[in-house]
Amino acid sequence: MQSKEKVVITGMGAVTPLGTGVEKFWDNLIAGKSGITNITKFDASDLPVQIAGEVTDFNPAGYMDKKQAREMETFMLYGFAAADEAMKDAGLYEDDLGNYPIARDRIGIVFGSVFSGIANIEESSNLLSAGKRINPRFITKIIGNVGAAQIAIAKHLQGPSLTVSTACSSGIDAITMGNMLIESNMADIVICVGAEAANCPITIQGLSAIHALSHRNDEPETASRPFDLDRDGFVMSEGSGAVIIEKESVAKKRGAKVRAKLLGCSNGTDGFHVTSPHPDGIGAIATMKGALDAAGIGVSDVDYINAHGTSTPKGDIIEVKAIKTLFGEYANKVAVSSTKASMGHLMGAGGVVETIACVKAVEEDIIPPTINQFTKDPECDLDFVPNEARHTTVNVAMCNAFGFGGQNASVLVGKYTE
Repeated sequence: MQSKEKVVITGMGAVTPLGTGVEKFWDNLIAGKSGITNITKFDASDLPVQIAGEVTDFNPAGYMDKKQAREMETFMLYGFAAADEAMKDAGLYEDDLGNYPIARDRIGIVFGSVFSGIANIEESSNLLSAGKRINPRFITKIIGNVGAAQIAIAKHLQGPSLTVSTACSSGIDAITMGNMLIESNMADIVICVGAEAANCPITIQGLSAIHALSHRNDEPETASRPFDLDRDGFVMSEGSGAVIIEKESVAKKRGAKVRAKLLGCSNGTDGFHVTSPHPDGIGAIATMKGALDAAGIGVSDVDYINAHGTSTPKGDIIEVKAIKTLFGEYANKVAVSSTKASMGHLMGAGGVVETIACVKAVEEDIIPPTINQFTKDPECDLDFVPNEARHTTVNVAMCNAFGFGGQNASVLVGKYTE
């Protein structure tokens, strides 16, 4: 029998180009700072795109020993660190006797990533081409499920473990799948993680070849311009986010601080094209409506939308059209911002990190801005909270993520009251 009780968010963790740790990420986000720079982690001088969002303040030693770190690819390291912070934030850790507050087989993990170990694949291919041997850990560093496995092994967890790869929707879909595990009573608590570290020549070249990326190499901090008239593509970024979701009754029993309610989730596909969203935004409309229906609320109950808003010429217009179609007259009243303007596109991690931004907006009644708003686009005419954060009541926030293959995902979070 399915549980119908509330699902709540009790912990969060983040590793981002705006900083490692939720508070540092949030403070820099609402301050309107940019985490996009010239690429420093490899030689990008011969690439058409030489800018990205890079994590610059991360030290694995703060989360694991050297042996553990050697076992993991970078996306796994980021995911592990975000999960570790989220678990500590939620008070979810073993006591002196090695026991969790609930049975360890009732704690699940869902891990989302688009590219998993692609940077390691490229590096290893180059080694083979040079007649050298590859690392014996190659296989376990490139397959996506090992990201979740490393968390489970280190934390001694034995509940459900799933990995999702639904393009840019992977992060929100990790939360959606975690919610499904709870609703089906397969788990009481789920660690939902999105992680990515795919800033490497092969992805930069591939995405540039399909004209997806911004080429503003001389203006990295202002290259990501969602909804601005002069936007020319998105900026690749790396990082991770993690949220702990659980049954309200479990959170109460163990005395956890509830940060927000998980109101509703939804997933759907366009059934249209591999890289282009449906021109009428039919999948985005259906998915946003699905999240509202799951939450049992209407469009006028939403105070803030964290838009997918990647800064692509066509994609931004289609998302605006979808919001207008579903929200009707209220579309001109709801605040909409894209945090990708500040940190770029974290791919599989984006949906979780942006959900964290929504939770913080609900907690603190602050809407993060869409920076780099210079020239208004007449086809993008919503309230994008331009350039400066806004202090206003936020009871309900929606987060959108749309990806290649026509993937669409939406999640709603709200203020918690017993």
